[in-house]
Amino acid sequence: MLTRHLTKRCPGVVAVIIRISLIAALANWPSTFAAAAENLYQAQTIVTGQGEANRIIGFADCLEDVLIKVSGALELQSDPRLDAYKSHSADFVSAYRYHDQMSGKPKHDEQGTRDRPYDLIVDFNDKKINDVLNSLGVKPWLARRPILGVLVEMEQGSRQYVVTSDAKQSDLQRDSLLAAALKRGMMIVLPDVAALTKASINAAELLTTPSATLASVAADRGGEVALVGRLAWDESELGWATEWRMDWNGRMHRWQLRGVTFDEAFRRGIGGAARILSGNGDPG
Repeated sequence: MLTRHLTKRCPGVVAVIIRISLIAALANWPSTFAAAAENLYQAQTIVTGQGEANRIIGFADCLEDVLIKVSGALELQSDPRLDAYKSHSADFVSAYRYHDQMSGKPKHDEQGTRDRPYDLIVDFNDKKINDVLNSLGVKPWLARRPILGVLVEMEQGSRQYVVTSDAKQSDLQRDSLLAAALKRGMMIVLPDVAALTKASINAAELLTTPSATLASVAADRGGEVALVGRLAWDESELGWATEWRMDWNGRMHRWQLRGVTFDEAFRRGIGGAARILSGNGDPG
């Protein structure tokens, strides 16, 4: 069973799995993300067991991810033109390996072997991936990628806060943003509480704060482009209504989506920024 299936059935389980998977990344920040940004032809997904059937499904999921990651073309997500390539995704794989998410824990009966969760980490042949992109009319984005300074407001009922690098209440969202950045081949930085206080930035006024102020806060953390977002919980849709903005090359880009998990919202936010920066146009 892969991440997308778990998301539909057990979103809390996925959040825990992502959190566990990122512990090592957080310990080595930012070197982990620098390495990930350079390794554009690698992707990973979660599978159950090491059987061939799940591995082939995992290869297909990773193929889509790596095509988006290498090109910055978020519009390739769920593109039906990829189906033909996914059907023989193993042909594009140069190497793969597993990471046992329950490493160190004893195996119990069949659940310990067949149902044990693994990270399937897949390396793809760069020339073959570039050829696929060319056939789709998309170019690889191999230039240096700007570091995103991400500022996101979360609003759920009476709770409002900005996701930071150090506040406990931001733990799940912070981990999810880092996972989204790794997935899209981007490096990100987040503000800390002190920086927001110094700049007099609060959650309720984040989207109306002047771009220059937000860019300055991002720059203090090493961010070169400020990506600003707002996620508001919509009880009627049981999902997050999201809006994003990014000032790039003298133009303000904006995009929205509704009724999604915050994991998907962050993937679409960072993926949308990558689409703009790579020259693939505005997010839909």
